Amino acid sequence: MGCGDIRKFKIKLKIKFKIKLKQKMMEKKYDYLDRLIRFAGDVILMTKNLPTDMAANVLRNQIVRSASSAVLNFGETQGSISTKDYSNKASICLKELRETEVNLKILKHVNYGDDERDQLLIECVQLIKICRTIINNKQKT
Repeated sequence: MGCGDIRKFKIKLKIKFKIKLKQKMMEKKYDYLDRLIRFAGDVILMTKNLPTDMAANVLRNQIVRSASSAVLNFGETQGSISTKDYSNKASICLKELRETEVNLKILKHVNYGDDERDQLLIECVQLIKICRTIINNKQKT
């Protein structure tokens, strides 16, 4: 093999590697989206067990809105036309996840909910960390 053949081979290898890496990254995005969908659904199901007083109703409505808004905004990132657009929509998702986290903490403080609420709080914190990492990585490119 000549020097030119080796270079061509290395270039082909790099291209194949980049394609496989992009495919894996796309799979992760969809895995994250699926995780957000499950999270929003679990939040909705958890709120069905809350008391029916005025405070619980306010928190119920707010947490359902913020959890579902997070997944809907992240879903919009899939069709983004620019890095800036992607980052903006992912940042809204992050904001909504943080709002959901605060709502879950309030529910915990007033003893609304049960172990399911605590599990949702743990999941929410993990989703926040993942979203923050996604935004940081996207802004580096």
